[in-house]
Amino acid sequence: MLPKLAIFAGGGTLPVRLVDACRSQGRECTILAFEGQTDPETVRGVPHSWTRFGTVITALRQLQEEGVEEIVMAGPMARPSLASLKPDGATAKVVAPILKSAVGDDSLLSAFIGELEDMGFRVSSIDSILAGLMARQGQYGAHAPDAQARSDLERGIEVARAMGKMDIGQAVVVQQSMVLGVEAIEGTDALIRRCGESKRDGPGGVLVKIKKPNQDRRADLPTVGAETVMAAISACLRGIAVEAGGTLVMDEAEMIRKADDAGLFLIGISLSD
Repeated sequence: MLPKLAIFAGGGTLPVRLVDACRSQGRECTILAFEGQTDPETVRGVPHSWTRFGTVITALRQLQEEGVEEIVMAGPMARPSLASLKPDGATAKVVAPILKSAVGDDSLLSAFIGELEDMGFRVSSIDSILAGLMARQGQYGAHAPDAQARSDLERGIEVARAMGKMDIGQAVVVQQSMVLGVEAIEGTDALIRRCGESKRDGPGGVLVKIKKPNQDRRADLPTVGAETVMAAISACLRGIAVEAGGTLVMDEAEMIRKADDAGLFLIGISLSD
């Protein structure tokens, strides 16, 4: 029998999809929802508990008492500031030092995963539970990048890898070899909107989204979906490139349909070390 699973639920539809997968497997699961992060609709009809970052260790101890053995993190969460944390006693001993020492989201999540493992939980990746979401190599849909777009794509990979090494972000927009913007704390959709405001004349830019070097696959994998395509269309981008085997692709059929209708290319790229 599969062990009881706790889903750390951020935004988006991934937590709901994980619940559906557990139900289809006859697997017991519960959601740990975070105040200000998790949509209340996500937990409707599902065993759950609410917490905030400042009380997460106390919530984890409760999960232990409930027999949870495995944890998966799903959906984006905004990183809390130290000022907003307001930790209880149990959490202050663990989370506050991590927030003080972590220089980026990847180092923060890696340290937190280490704490979860020290508590005896097994932390799993989304794709180990939900099959078929990982980007594949090659062209999606009807449109392919031309020579200029491929040049921008290569430039985007170079820049994204450099900023990933500094644990900054996962996405970059390049237009005609010029970097229009890199992802920071605002997220990919906000990056795309910002780049739409600074686009130049001529062929539109390319969004490149890849995981950070040495990123733990169990947390914060790059994710794209239909909303990403719609944002790219609004910003007059000409294509989206994601890392094959390293990016989650949500609602693939809808993404392809919207991209095909707009003349936008979608491509999965394989990166060598």
